[in-house]
Amino acid sequence: FPRWQLALLVGTPIVLGVGAVYLWKRNKTKNTPGKSNGERTTPEGSANPVQGQEGARCEQEDMSPLDRAQGAKNKGNKYFKAGKYEQAIHCYTEAIGLCPRENQTDLSTFYQNRAAAYEQQMKWPEVVQDCTQAVVINPRYIKALFRRAKALERLDNKKECLEDVTAVCILESFQNQQSMLLADKVLKLLGKEKAKDQYKNRDLLMPSPQFIKSYFSSFTDDIISQPLQKGEKKDEDKDNEGEAAEVTESSGYLKAKQYMEEENYDKIISECTKEVESEGRYTAEALLLRATFYLLIGNATGAQPDLDRVINMEDANVKLRANALIKRGSMYMQQQQPMMSTQDFNMAAEIDTRNADVYHHRGQLKILLDQVEEAVGDFDECILLRPDSALAQAQKCFALYRQAYTGNSQSQVQTAMDGFEDITRRFPKCAEGYALYAQALTDQQQFGKADEMYNKCIDLEPDNATTYVHKGLLQLQWKQDLDLGLDLISKAIEIDNKCDFAYETMGTIEVQRGNLEKAIDMFNKAINLAKSEMEMAHLYSLCDAAYAQTEVARKYGLKPPTL
Repeated sequence: FPRWQLALLVGTPIVLGVGAVYLWKRNKTKNTPGKSNGERTTPEGSANPVQGQEGARCEQEDMSPLDRAQGAKNKGNKYFKAGKYEQAIHCYTEAIGLCPRENQTDLSTFYQNRAAAYEQQMKWPEVVQDCTQAVVINPRYIKALFRRAKALERLDNKKECLEDVTAVCILESFQNQQSMLLADKVLKLLGKEKAKDQYKNRDLLMPSPQFIKSYFSSFTDDIISQPLQKGEKKDEDKDNEGEAAEVTESSGYLKAKQYMEEENYDKIISECTKEVESEGRYTAEALLLRATFYLLIGNATGAQPDLDRVINMEDANVKLRANALIKRGSMYMQQQQPMMSTQDFNMAAEIDTRNADVYHHRGQLKILLDQVEEAVGDFDECILLRPDSALAQAQKCFALYRQAYTGNSQSQVQTAMDGFEDITRRFPKCAEGYALYAQALTDQQQFGKADEMYNKCIDLEPDNATTYVHKGLLQLQWKQDLDLGLDLISKAIEIDNKCDFAYETMGTIEVQRGNLEKAIDMFNKAINLAKSEMEMAHLYSLCDAAYAQTEVARKYGLKPPTL
């Protein structure tokens, strides 16, 4: 499920889902009409000439230089309002020339106004140049910073655009939706650009054993994840060089299965390749197992041909083909191709109607697509086929809870909470049930009981790093205990140094503490562990947001509030 619970951190909204890690100002005041969402397209100052000077020449000798400059500016404003931008530019230029250098505020306004006229003519380099002059004079000039940010975006200078709009967001205390949306847009574009290049060239890393075991535990009808059958296993009573050794040497797939049981995962792909190249008895199984581990290390390019082959083997075991469709469908979803993903899940349901895994994983897909009613239907079908599937029952309950929570239906929320109570009572050894219940309890601010649920998760799965991260976030929101929260997240990293979620969360917290260099280090560690290009893009967005804040602090001395 999406990491929506991070937005609850310390009760302070964080722009996480869109890729930013800025801290919003606590106790935000309501936006004032025309201020927070208004377009910054008009010049500053009155659109009318100075009182008593209408029709007079701007350089009248009986006026001071500043008055003459203001008169030129006001005349320029009048031209601007009339859409006569070239004449407006001429007047603003005259104002800049007339303005005494010691009148810095006025001078910065004249440059900003001329930039506004250039903006209407889509002369982006001139906009940047004039806004820069205004910002040099007045480093906290919001209008000039934002106008320059928009021009830099047009010039495809995303890095400097992000720095400018970050400064604007901080100066406006994150109250202006227009600047927040530009920051969001630029962060997403930067993240996608960097991930597109980096993901192809990254080092392929095997996830932790805990992650791999959790992944396979989500399947119940998966032949390749089942233990070796009797007769396939090595017979411990026989000589190590006897019959059993001959069997494993002649079958790369069976050897790979042994390595799975031994948690020696790095050797599985090569053994499966031996089976495939020899066209052995277990070719279909080897293709599927190899594809699965390609997916686990994030090599979708390697996985897809193997999955395609298994899916097209009409004489292969139907459960192998259905499992390959589930995994290819999940891969398509990671690649943001929901239509192709849905097609694969539907095909899996057609060829293996009684495969509980199909409905379970399709239900998860429907949750991601915000099709909750259809998701519940799939979970029900899974439960009908496997009444003992605690995971499906817990996820169904969570789906109903999210629907009720987002729909603001308190009665349905309570029904879902009662459902969690029933599930944890009937399936006391299902760690996922406690974890999902804890997230719902946190939503409802029942922090003490949520903490109890996380403790039960840890009792059942002491090596599950993700639970420690969630528990750490709970301490931050519940008790504002920063030290305990960070200790628990550090414990998660100690348990599993490949837990990208822990690094990402640690980085997010460090941003809020003002420790930007450490935050960037945490985000970079998470980037190296990203399991998909989409996830890597999100992490780059977080990292870029933190880096932009370091640059804004260096250039302008601006920092957002910290914990």
